[in-house]
Amino acid sequence: MGRSVFETILGAVVLAVAGLFLVFAYNSSDLKVVKGYEISANFPMVDGLKEGIDVKVNGVKVGSVTGMNLITTPGANQFLVHVTMMVDPSIKLPTDTMALVSTESLLGGKYMSLEPGVDDDIIKTDGTGRITRTQAPMRLDDLIGQMIYGNKRDTSAPATSAAPAKTEAAHP
Repeated sequence: MGRSVFETILGAVVLAVAGLFLVFAYNSSDLKVVKGYEISANFPMVDGLKEGIDVKVNGVKVGSVTGMNLITTPGANQFLVHVTMMVDPSIKLPTDTMALVSTESLLGGKYMSLEPGVDDDIIKTDGTGRITRTQAPMRLDDLIGQMIYGNKRDTSAPATSAAPAKTEAAHP
């Protein structure tokens, strides 16, 4: 009888501690839904980006990615990825803001980073705002390939010039 009461109390303590961990994790995870205005940008590639991923300015969450679709209509933007984002209405971004897909760590977590520019004009907040300066994400396999194959030069051979060097004969 005494052992079952002890096990019941211990089980209740474990459940209470687990509940506290869940509350702490939810409060510190920054899962708040951002309501605001919609902006969009076109990217040549968005490896690892997903809907719902954070949009950050200087490392602070100011929004989230709400949609992505491939542009298939013929023209200059064909095969670009159209990304839409919801941004907090208190954030006013200059028109020369740059959007780039950034990596949180070496393990590959991605987020959308907005780097505000210095322009006096502000991106429209009526849902038609566009970011025109974008940068595709850096791919680790491409960087490794550049390191391995990009700078392959034969440094053991002496440098040769296109024209033969002139030599002067010594006069006695």
